[in-house]
Formats: sequence, C-alpha cells, structure tokens
Amino acid sequence: MTAAPAATETFIARWQGQEGGQERANYALFLSELCDVLGVRRPAPAAATTEENDYVFERVVKRAAADGSNGLGRIDLYKRNSFVLEAKQSRQTGGAKQLVEYLPGMEPPTRGVRDASRTWDVLMLNARRQAEGYARALPVDHGWPPFILVCDVGHVIEVYADFSGQGKNYAQFPDRQSFRIYLEDLRRPDIRERLALIWNDPLHLNPARHTARVTRAISERLAAVSKALEDQGHDAEDVTMFLMRCLFTMFACSPGIELLPESSFRDLLQRCEADPSRFVHMVGQLWEAMDKGDFAFALKPRCAASTANSSRPERSCRSGERKSGSCAAPPRPIGRTSIPRSSARCWNRRWTRPNAAGWVPTTRRAPMWNGWSLRP
Repeated sequence: MTAAPAATETFIARWQGQEGGQERANYALFLSELCDVLGVRRPAPAAATTEENDYVFERVVKRAAADGSNGLGRIDLYKRNSFVLEAKQSRQTGGAKQLVEYLPGMEPPTRGVRDASRTWDVLMLNARRQAEGYARALPVDHGWPPFILVCDVGHVIEVYADFSGQGKNYAQFPDRQSFRIYLEDLRRPDIRERLALIWNDPLHLNPARHTARVTRAISERLAAVSKALEDQGHDAEDVTMFLMRCLFTMFACSPGIELLPESSFRDLLQRCEADPSRFVHMVGQLWEAMDKGDFAFALKPRCAASTANSSRPERSCRSGERKSGSCAAPPRPIGRTSIPRSSARCWNRRWTRPNAAGWVPTTRRAPMWNGWSLRP
C-alpha cells in the first residue's frame, strides 16, 4: 500500500487522541479539514434563504413534534442529493464526559483507532436515528439523500446507504464489516476515494449500477466471441450451445458452488492457450465427465456433481475397489435430471437410450438444464 499523503498524516495526527471539548466547537473544523484531505470542496456559507442552502453546515429543516406542532431542526452538514451528516463528540476519558469506566490497570484505547463500547454504540445509534429524522424532514423536491453519515469527531464516520430513493432502508455500507471508517483508515487510498465519491458522485457507488456495467461488459465480450466463431464458419446454434456450456462450467468452479475445483476451468483454458491442439480433447473429456460424474483427466480430481434426488442406488465395494476409491456410486450428473441408464423409457419423451456420450435429447427444444448433448 502506498504511503498516505502528508496532508492525511497531518490531519490524523491533529485529531487522533484529541481530548476535545464541545461537539459544536469542533465538528465544523474537523469536517472542513476532512474535505481538504479528500480533495472535495468545502461547504458553502449559509444563505439567508433556506431553500438555497444545498451544501452547508447547520441546514435548517422543519420537523413535526410528537404533539403535532412544528419545530426546527439543524442538520450538522447537508449536501443535496448526497448525504445528511450528524456529528457527535463522544465523551472523553476522565471527568464528567467519560462514557466508559475503565478498571485500574486498564489502558483506555487511543481515539481514532478501532474500539467501541456498548454505550458508544447507543450514542451512534441515536445519532443515526436523528439523521434519518432530518432526512425525512427535507423538502419534498430535495428527495431522500442516498447516504446517511454519522460522525464521531476525531474518531470514526459510520456510513449508511439507501439507493432506492425511498428512505426506508438505510443499511450499513458497503457491508457490516467495513461501514465504520476510522481515522486511521484514511491512510488507505480506496477509503479516501469512497468518501470523495459520497461527496461528489454518490450514485456511482450504487451496487446495482456496478452490476449492470459488469453484465453489459460481459455481454459485449460474449457477443464478440460469438461473432468471431460464426465468422469462422461455425453454426450459430452450435456456437450458442458451446458458450452456454463454457458459462455453466465457469459457474461450477465459482467459490461456494464447488461442483468443480475453484479456478480449475480457467487453469485448463490457460494450458490450452499454450497448446491449442489440446483444447478439443481436454474440454470435451471434461464435459463428458461432468455429464457422467466420472474422472476428468484435464482437472485430475473426479467431477463432484450433486447427488441430491439421485435415483442411482448405493452399492458396496467390490474386491480391489477400496484402495482406488472407485466403489462409490456415480453422483448425479451436473445440469440434467438424473435417469437410470438401464431404463429404456424416456422422461417426458425427450430422452432416448444412452450412448457413449450420455443421454441425448431427441429434440432441439429439450431444455438445456435437462441434459448435455455431449460428444467425446
């Protein structure tokens, strides 16, 4: 990891371990200096007309009280279409402002590094609810901000996001493990970039947009591969089936799926790239092994297909099979309905007797997930 800029180190040293005082005395200065570290514009001076205050400290909003009357609230830092930020200064060690009592011999943690008590969690939770109340009180034409930020001055910023525009589900962002950005985390370039995007382009962090971009990029690449294969004279339907089998094999190697060893298909393709003459034989044998649940010579281990709802009965080991481990009943082939190979009947009349390549559909309209028409 590259060294943090000097301005970042100066900012951390200035605020980390700071005993501090009143929240109102410190939060504006802390956030203004944070803007400099992130390379974003500082908040603008507040205008006399509230409607013009789109990026200011102490933004006034009208809130309904429990008795039905209207009161005024002040957002510590507000940026329209970006975030509502509520700042707190947790009580410091020593004196009347201490939140947590430490036993003799226990050294209190340094502010700005990872530590939290239950009492502190309650403080931050209440601040989050207060920020959500301010977001609810914004003018209708402002809409719901995508982010809620809760800042403990000189210590941490908690990030919550709701990209739906409904304001009903502000969740920890990007996840529950890393939604808290401690002062020491500002040394990481990716953390500074994330905060800068919250300021300047919050919707860029919307996971749905990222997924759409990735899906579009993959679709464009598949279309290019398909066109290249068709230009070489391959039938369009054969190309489609080939690419679908490639995608399914990649899925089978995905972490958490583990129907095939992780990254094994990628490694196989890399070996075939070095010697293209091996591609047809090695990939073809892999797909045949996937269909039967047999040993895949290209991958070394046996293809671990699902055995759920398999109609093949278990059998005891024969002589000489215990050492080789080949006595286990073959697992249900990946991606098709399990049918006893001894059966001469067809499942819904779409399957014929098996041949060397496995069950072969009798019609092109047979669902892809019901079987693989593989040829050795």
